[in-house]
Amino acid sequence: MNRSTRRHVAAPLLALSLAFAAGCSAPGEERSGDNGDTGPIKIAIANAQSGQLSSLGAWELKGAKLAIDEWNKNGGVNGRQIEVGVFDSQGDPTVGTNLARKIASERYVAMLGTAESAVTIAMAPILRQAEIPNITSGQSPGLVGVKSPFLFLNGPTSVTYDESLAKHIVDSKGIKSFALITNNGSYGKGEHDSFTKALDSRGVKPVADQVVTTDQKDFSAALTNIRQRNPQVIFLGAEEVQSGLIVKQARDLGIRATFAGAAPQGTPVFIDTAGATNAEGTIVSTPYLSNEVNDASRTFAAAYLAAHGEAAEMHGAKAYDGAQILLTALKNSNNATGKDLSDAIRAVKHKGLLGDFAFDETGVGIFATSIGTITSGKLVPAQG
Repeated sequence: MNRSTRRHVAAPLLALSLAFAAGCSAPGEERSGDNGDTGPIKIAIANAQSGQLSSLGAWELKGAKLAIDEWNKNGGVNGRQIEVGVFDSQGDPTVGTNLARKIASERYVAMLGTAESAVTIAMAPILRQAEIPNITSGQSPGLVGVKSPFLFLNGPTSVTYDESLAKHIVDSKGIKSFALITNNGSYGKGEHDSFTKALDSRGVKPVADQVVTTDQKDFSAALTNIRQRNPQVIFLGAEEVQSGLIVKQARDLGIRATFAGAAPQGTPVFIDTAGATNAEGTIVSTPYLSNEVNDASRTFAAAYLAAHGEAAEMHGAKAYDGAQILLTALKNSNNATGKDLSDAIRAVKHKGLLGDFAFDETGVGIFATSIGTITSGKLVPAQG
Protein backbone atom coordinates (compact mmCIF):
# COMPACT_ATOMS: atom_id res chain seq x y z
CA MET A 1 0.00 0.00 0.00
CA ASN A 2 1.55 3.21 -1.10
CA ARG A 3 0.45 6.43 0.53
CA SER A 4 1.64 10.01 0.86
CA THR A 5 2.28 10.53 4.55
CA ARG A 6 3.33 13.13 7.00
CA ARG A 7 6.52 12.42 8.83
CA HIS A 8 5.70 13.29 12.41
CA VAL A 9 4.88 10.74 15.10
CA ALA A 10 1.52 11.24 16.75
CA ALA A 11 1.48 11.58 20.51
CA PRO A 12 -0.37 8.28 21.15
CA LEU A 13 2.19 6.36 19.15
CA LEU A 14 5.03 8.09 20.94
CA ALA A 15 3.46 7.04 24.22
CA LEU A 16 3.16 3.50 22.90
CA SER A 17 6.84 3.47 21.97
CA LEU A 18 7.76 4.66 25.46
CA ALA A 19 5.58 1.94 26.95
CA PHE A 20 7.56 -0.64 25.00
CA ALA A 21 10.93 0.89 25.91
CA ALA A 22 11.94 -2.04 28.06
CA GLY A 23 11.80 -4.37 25.07
CA CYS A 24 12.22 -2.08 22.05
CA SER A 25 14.58 0.55 20.77
CA ALA A 26 13.60 3.71 18.99
CA PRO A 27 13.37 3.19 15.21
CA GLY A 28 16.80 2.42 13.81
CA GLU A 29 18.60 2.74 17.13
CA GLU A 30 21.66 0.54 17.67
CA ARG A 31 20.90 -2.37 19.95
CA SER A 32 22.79 -4.11 22.70
CA GLY A 33 23.10 -7.85 22.51
CA ASP A 34 23.95 -10.03 19.52
CA ASN A 35 22.79 -13.08 17.62
CA GLY A 36 25.24 -15.49 19.19
CA ASP A 37 24.23 -18.77 20.80
CA THR A 38 23.27 -17.25 24.15
CA GLY A 39 22.35 -13.61 23.51
CA PRO A 40 18.92 -12.24 22.66
CA ILE A 41 17.37 -13.00 19.29
CA LYS A 42 16.80 -9.75 17.40
CA ILE A 43 13.53 -9.38 15.49
CA ALA A 44 12.56 -6.22 13.59
CA ILE A 45 8.99 -4.93 13.46
CA ALA A 46 8.54 -2.50 10.57
CA ASN A 47 5.31 -0.63 9.90
CA ALA A 48 3.92 2.87 9.54
CA GLN A 49 4.17 4.37 13.01
CA SER A 50 3.45 7.86 11.65
CA GLY A 51 1.31 9.26 8.86
CA GLN A 52 -2.12 8.29 7.55
CA LEU A 53 -1.47 4.55 7.90
CA SER A 54 -0.21 4.81 11.48
CA SER A 55 -3.32 3.09 12.84
CA LEU A 56 -2.23 -0.03 10.94
CA GLY A 57 1.26 0.25 12.40
CA ALA A 58 -0.09 0.65 15.92
CA TRP A 59 -2.35 -2.40 15.64
CA GLU A 60 0.42 -4.48 14.10
CA LEU A 61 2.94 -3.52 16.75
CA LYS A 62 0.54 -4.31 19.58
CA GLY A 63 -0.41 -7.70 18.16
CA ALA A 64 3.15 -8.80 17.44
CA LYS A 65 4.44 -7.46 20.75
CA LEU A 66 1.74 -9.34 22.66
CA ALA A 67 2.90 -12.65 21.18
CA ILE A 68 6.58 -11.87 21.80
CA ASP A 69 5.93 -10.81 25.40
CA GLU A 70 4.07 -14.07 26.03
CA TRP A 71 7.02 -16.10 24.75
CA ASN A 72 9.54 -14.04 26.71
CA LYS A 73 7.57 -14.48 29.93
CA ASN A 74 7.70 -18.23 29.35
CA GLY A 75 11.47 -18.31 28.90
CA GLY A 76 11.85 -17.07 25.35
CA VAL A 77 12.80 -19.32 22.45
CA ASN A 78 15.02 -22.24 23.41
CA GLY A 79 16.11 -20.30 26.48
CA ARG A 80 16.87 -17.05 24.65
CA GLN A 81 14.85 -13.84 24.97
CA ILE A 82 13.43 -12.04 21.95
CA GLU A 83 14.66 -8.48 21.52
CA VAL A 84 12.49 -6.22 19.35
CA GLY A 85 13.51 -3.27 17.19
CA VAL A 86 10.67 -1.02 16.02
CA PHE A 87 11.10 0.74 12.66
CA ASP A 88 8.79 3.41 11.22
CA SER A 89 8.24 2.84 7.48
CA GLN A 90 5.97 5.92 7.32
CA GLY A 91 3.99 4.04 4.64
CA ASP A 92 6.68 5.11 2.16
CA PRO A 93 8.52 2.58 -0.09
CA THR A 94 11.66 4.75 -0.19
CA VAL A 95 11.79 4.90 3.60
CA GLY A 96 11.14 1.17 3.68
CA THR A 97 14.08 0.49 1.37
CA ASN A 98 16.41 2.41 3.65
CA LEU A 99 15.04 0.58 6.68
CA ALA A 100 15.65 -2.78 5.01
CA ARG A 101 19.32 -1.89 4.65
CA LYS A 102 19.42 -0.81 8.29
CA ILE A 103 17.73 -3.99 9.48
CA ALA A 104 20.26 -6.05 7.52
CA SER A 105 23.25 -4.08 8.82
CA GLU A 106 22.07 -4.36 12.43
CA ARG A 107 21.88 -8.14 12.25
CA TYR A 108 18.19 -8.77 12.79
CA VAL A 109 17.36 -12.40 12.08
CA ALA A 110 13.80 -11.76 10.83
CA MET A 111 11.26 -9.01 10.20
CA LEU A 112 7.54 -8.77 10.98
CA GLY A 113 5.65 -6.32 8.73
CA THR A 114 4.85 -4.28 6.89
CA ALA A 115 1.08 -3.96 6.44
CA GLU A 116 1.71 -1.76 3.40
CA SER A 117 2.17 -3.98 0.33
CA ALA A 118 4.10 -1.41 -1.69
CA VAL A 119 6.57 -0.90 1.16
CA THR A 120 7.06 -4.63 1.66
CA ILE A 121 7.63 -5.13 -2.07
CA ALA A 122 10.27 -2.37 -2.04
CA MET A 123 12.05 -3.96 0.93
CA ALA A 124 11.91 -7.53 -0.37
CA PRO A 125 15.02 -7.57 -2.65
CA ILE A 126 17.28 -6.26 0.12
CA LEU A 127 15.89 -8.67 2.72
CA ARG A 128 16.23 -11.52 0.24
CA GLN A 129 19.87 -10.69 -0.45
CA ALA A 130 20.53 -10.52 3.29
CA GLU A 131 18.59 -13.79 3.79
CA ILE A 132 16.27 -12.22 6.36
CA PRO A 133 12.83 -13.90 6.47
CA ASN A 134 9.91 -11.46 6.42
CA ILE A 135 6.33 -12.19 7.49
CA THR A 136 4.15 -9.43 6.07
CA SER A 137 0.56 -8.38 6.71
CA GLY A 138 0.14 -7.03 3.18
CA GLN A 139 -2.36 -8.76 0.90
CA SER A 140 -1.54 -7.55 -2.62
CA PRO A 141 -0.97 -10.37 -5.15
CA GLY A 142 2.14 -8.36 -6.05
CA LEU A 143 3.75 -9.81 -2.92
CA VAL A 144 3.49 -13.27 -4.44
CA GLY A 145 4.86 -11.83 -7.69
CA VAL A 146 8.10 -10.95 -5.90
CA LYS A 147 8.83 -14.71 -5.74
CA SER A 148 11.12 -14.41 -2.75
CA PRO A 149 11.68 -17.58 -0.70
CA PHE A 150 12.13 -15.28 2.31
CA LEU A 151 8.72 -13.54 2.04
CA PHE A 152 5.62 -14.95 3.78
CA LEU A 153 2.07 -13.62 4.23
CA ASN A 154 0.24 -13.87 7.55
CA GLY A 155 -3.13 -13.65 5.81
CA PRO A 156 -4.79 -14.33 2.46
CA THR A 157 -4.12 -12.35 -0.72
CA SER A 158 -6.70 -10.11 -2.38
CA VAL A 159 -7.58 -13.04 -4.66
CA THR A 160 -9.05 -14.94 -1.70
CA TYR A 161 -10.73 -11.90 -0.13
CA ASP A 162 -12.45 -10.91 -3.36
CA GLU A 163 -13.42 -14.37 -4.58
CA SER A 164 -15.18 -14.91 -1.25
CA LEU A 165 -16.89 -11.52 -1.62
CA ALA A 166 -18.09 -12.26 -5.17
CA LYS A 167 -19.31 -15.69 -4.13
CA HIS A 168 -21.43 -14.13 -1.39
CA ILE A 169 -22.82 -11.17 -3.30
CA VAL A 170 -23.20 -12.61 -6.81
CA ASP A 171 -23.66 -16.34 -6.25
CA SER A 172 -25.65 -16.25 -3.01
CA LYS A 173 -27.43 -12.89 -3.23
CA GLY A 174 -27.89 -12.81 -7.00
CA ILE A 175 -26.66 -9.20 -7.29
CA LYS A 176 -24.96 -8.28 -10.56
CA SER A 177 -24.98 -4.48 -10.58
CA PHE A 178 -21.58 -3.23 -9.38
CA ALA A 179 -19.48 -0.09 -9.48
CA LEU A 180 -15.81 -0.05 -8.46
CA ILE A 181 -13.82 2.75 -6.86
CA THR A 182 -10.22 1.81 -6.14
CA ASN A 183 -6.94 3.66 -5.71
CA ASN A 184 -3.84 3.33 -7.86
CA GLY A 185 -1.53 2.05 -5.08
CA SER A 186 -0.39 -1.56 -4.72
CA TYR A 187 -3.29 -2.41 -2.42
CA GLY A 188 -5.91 -0.71 -4.58
CA LYS A 189 -4.60 -2.19 -7.82
CA GLY A 190 -4.52 -5.66 -6.29
CA GLU A 191 -8.11 -5.29 -5.09
CA HIS A 192 -9.26 -3.89 -8.42
CA ASP A 193 -7.74 -6.68 -10.45
CA SER A 194 -8.81 -9.47 -8.10
CA PHE A 195 -12.43 -8.34 -7.79
CA THR A 196 -12.73 -7.60 -11.49
CA LYS A 197 -11.44 -11.11 -12.23
CA ALA A 198 -13.93 -12.62 -9.77
CA LEU A 199 -16.80 -10.74 -11.47
CA ASP A 200 -15.57 -11.58 -14.96
CA SER A 201 -15.54 -15.30 -14.15
CA ARG A 202 -19.25 -14.90 -13.37
CA GLY A 203 -20.05 -12.97 -16.53
CA VAL A 204 -20.53 -9.70 -14.64
CA LYS A 205 -19.22 -6.37 -15.94
CA PRO A 206 -19.13 -3.32 -13.63
CA VAL A 207 -21.38 -0.43 -14.63
CA ALA A 208 -18.62 1.99 -13.50
CA ASP A 209 -14.92 1.60 -12.76
CA GLN A 210 -13.35 4.63 -11.11
CA VAL A 211 -9.67 4.82 -10.13
CA VAL A 212 -8.44 7.55 -7.76
CA THR A 213 -4.97 8.45 -6.47
CA THR A 214 -3.73 7.24 -3.11
CA ASP A 215 -3.60 10.76 -1.69
CA GLN A 216 -6.95 11.92 -3.08
CA LYS A 217 -9.52 13.28 -0.63
CA ASP A 218 -12.24 14.73 -2.88
CA PHE A 219 -14.15 12.02 -4.74
CA SER A 220 -17.09 14.06 -6.02
CA ALA A 221 -16.30 13.54 -9.73
CA ALA A 222 -15.85 9.78 -9.42
CA LEU A 223 -18.92 9.42 -7.20
CA THR A 224 -21.08 11.55 -9.50
CA ASN A 225 -20.18 9.21 -12.34
CA ILE A 226 -21.10 6.22 -10.18
CA ARG A 227 -24.38 7.82 -9.05
CA GLN A 228 -25.44 8.20 -12.69
CA ARG A 229 -25.02 4.42 -13.16
CA ASN A 230 -27.13 3.61 -10.07
CA PRO A 231 -25.37 0.37 -9.00
CA GLN A 232 -26.68 -1.87 -6.24
CA VAL A 233 -23.20 -2.42 -4.75
CA ILE A 234 -20.07 -0.25 -4.74
CA PHE A 235 -16.80 -2.12 -4.29
CA LEU A 236 -14.11 -0.26 -2.33
CA GLY A 237 -10.44 -0.90 -3.08
CA ALA A 238 -8.75 1.61 -0.78
CA GLU A 239 -7.35 1.74 2.73
CA GLU A 240 -9.30 2.59 5.89
CA VAL A 241 -9.29 6.39 5.91
CA GLN A 242 -9.74 6.86 2.18
CA SER A 243 -12.54 4.29 2.02
CA GLY A 244 -14.27 6.00 4.92
CA LEU A 245 -14.07 9.36 3.17
CA ILE A 246 -15.48 7.83 -0.03
CA VAL A 247 -18.46 6.39 1.84
CA LYS A 248 -19.15 9.63 3.70
CA GLN A 249 -19.03 11.70 0.51
CA ALA A 250 -21.17 9.15 -1.34
CA ARG A 251 -23.91 9.38 1.27
CA ASP A 252 -23.71 13.18 1.14
CA LEU A 253 -24.37 12.91 -2.61
CA GLY A 254 -27.43 10.79 -1.96
CA ILE A 255 -25.93 7.46 -3.04
CA ARG A 256 -27.73 4.68 -1.20
CA ALA A 257 -25.93 1.67 -2.68
CA THR A 258 -24.43 -0.99 -0.40
CA PHE A 259 -20.66 -0.82 -0.02
CA ALA A 260 -18.42 -3.88 -0.05
CA GLY A 261 -14.73 -4.50 0.47
CA ALA A 262 -12.01 -6.43 2.23
CA ALA A 263 -9.91 -6.02 5.38
CA PRO A 264 -9.86 -2.18 5.67
CA GLN A 265 -13.65 -1.98 5.67
CA GLY A 266 -13.86 -4.13 8.78
CA THR A 267 -11.81 -1.80 10.97
CA PRO A 268 -12.88 0.81 13.54
CA VAL A 269 -10.97 3.50 11.60
CA PHE A 270 -13.11 2.90 8.49
CA ILE A 271 -16.34 2.99 10.51
CA ASP A 272 -15.31 6.09 12.45
CA THR A 273 -14.22 7.93 9.29
CA ALA A 274 -17.34 7.05 7.32
CA GLY A 275 -19.68 7.42 10.28
CA ALA A 276 -21.51 4.38 11.64
CA THR A 277 -24.80 5.32 9.96
CA ASN A 278 -23.12 5.78 6.58
CA ALA A 279 -21.21 2.49 6.89
CA GLU A 280 -24.27 0.51 7.97
CA GLY A 281 -24.73 -2.61 5.87
CA THR A 282 -21.22 -2.62 4.37
CA ILE A 283 -20.27 -6.16 3.34
CA VAL A 284 -16.78 -7.22 4.41
CA SER A 285 -14.62 -10.17 3.43
CA THR A 286 -12.24 -10.97 6.30
CA PRO A 287 -10.40 -13.90 7.90
CA TYR A 288 -11.11 -12.45 11.37
CA LEU A 289 -14.74 -11.52 11.93
CA SER A 290 -14.66 -10.59 15.60
CA ASN A 291 -13.21 -11.21 19.04
CA GLU A 292 -16.12 -13.52 19.86
CA VAL A 293 -15.81 -16.15 17.13
CA ASN A 294 -14.28 -18.89 19.31
CA ASP A 295 -12.34 -19.53 22.52
CA ALA A 296 -9.02 -18.65 20.87
CA SER A 297 -10.22 -15.23 19.71
CA ARG A 298 -11.77 -14.52 23.11
CA THR A 299 -8.54 -15.42 24.89
CA PHE A 300 -6.51 -13.28 22.50
CA ALA A 301 -8.91 -10.34 22.83
CA ALA A 302 -8.80 -10.49 26.63
CA ALA A 303 -4.98 -10.53 26.64
CA TYR A 304 -4.84 -7.71 24.10
CA LEU A 305 -7.25 -5.59 26.14
CA ALA A 306 -5.27 -6.22 29.32
CA ALA A 307 -1.98 -5.32 27.64
CA HIS A 308 -3.09 -2.31 25.61
CA GLY A 309 -6.33 -1.04 27.12
CA GLU A 310 -8.31 -1.31 23.89
CA ALA A 311 -10.26 -3.86 21.90
CA ALA A 312 -8.38 -6.08 19.46
CA GLU A 313 -9.18 -6.13 15.74
CA MET A 314 -8.07 -8.03 12.64
CA HIS A 315 -4.69 -6.38 12.00
CA GLY A 316 -3.56 -7.03 15.54
CA ALA A 317 -4.73 -10.63 15.21
CA LYS A 318 -2.82 -11.03 11.92
CA ALA A 319 0.38 -9.70 13.48
CA TYR A 320 -0.11 -11.96 16.50
CA ASP A 321 -0.44 -14.98 14.20
CA GLY A 322 2.62 -13.91 12.21
CA ALA A 323 4.72 -13.55 15.34
CA GLN A 324 3.56 -16.92 16.64
CA ILE A 325 4.54 -18.58 13.37
CA LEU A 326 7.99 -16.97 13.38
CA LEU A 327 8.68 -17.86 17.02
CA THR A 328 7.49 -21.42 16.45
CA ALA A 329 9.84 -21.71 13.47
CA LEU A 330 12.73 -20.41 15.59
CA LYS A 331 11.94 -22.97 18.28
CA ASN A 332 11.59 -25.86 15.82
CA SER A 333 14.86 -24.98 14.05
CA ASN A 334 16.88 -24.44 17.24
CA ASN A 335 17.11 -20.69 16.54
CA ALA A 336 18.19 -21.01 12.91
CA THR A 337 18.86 -17.99 10.69
CA GLY A 338 18.84 -17.28 6.97
CA LYS A 339 17.59 -19.97 4.60
CA ASP A 340 17.26 -22.52 7.40
CA LEU A 341 14.88 -20.21 9.26
CA SER A 342 12.96 -19.52 6.04
CA ASP A 343 12.57 -23.26 5.48
CA ALA A 344 11.42 -23.67 9.08
CA ILE A 345 8.73 -21.00 8.63
CA ARG A 346 7.47 -22.75 5.51
CA ALA A 347 7.24 -26.01 7.45
CA VAL A 348 5.12 -24.56 10.28
CA LYS A 349 1.52 -25.74 10.48
CA HIS A 350 -0.23 -23.25 12.74
CA LYS A 351 -3.81 -23.15 14.01
CA GLY A 352 -4.12 -19.39 14.27
CA LEU A 353 -6.69 -16.72 14.94
CA LEU A 354 -7.21 -16.24 11.21
CA GLY A 355 -7.42 -19.95 10.45
CA ASP A 356 -5.18 -22.93 9.81
CA PHE A 357 -1.86 -21.88 8.27
CA ALA A 358 0.03 -24.16 5.88
CA PHE A 359 2.46 -22.31 3.61
CA ASP A 360 2.85 -23.17 -0.05
CA GLU A 361 5.78 -22.36 -2.33
CA THR A 362 4.46 -18.82 -2.91
CA GLY A 363 4.66 -17.90 0.79
CA VAL A 364 0.88 -17.81 1.26
CA GLY A 365 -0.37 -19.85 4.20
CA ILE A 366 -4.11 -19.27 4.44
CA PHE A 367 -6.74 -19.37 1.72
CA ALA A 368 -10.13 -18.59 3.26
CA THR A 369 -12.12 -15.63 4.53
CA SER A 370 -15.55 -15.18 6.08
CA ILE A 371 -18.23 -12.62 5.27
CA GLY A 372 -19.44 -10.04 7.73
CA THR A 373 -21.61 -6.93 7.65
CA ILE A 374 -21.36 -3.69 9.57
CA THR A 375 -24.39 -3.53 11.85
CA SER A 376 -24.91 -0.77 14.42
CA GLY A 377 -21.28 0.25 14.12
CA LYS A 378 -19.80 -3.24 14.52
CA LEU A 379 -18.67 -6.01 12.18
CA VAL A 380 -20.81 -9.12 12.72
CA PRO A 381 -21.22 -12.38 10.78
CA ALA A 382 -23.37 -11.96 7.70
CA GLN A 383 -26.77 -13.64 7.62
CA GLY A 384 -27.43 -16.12 4.85
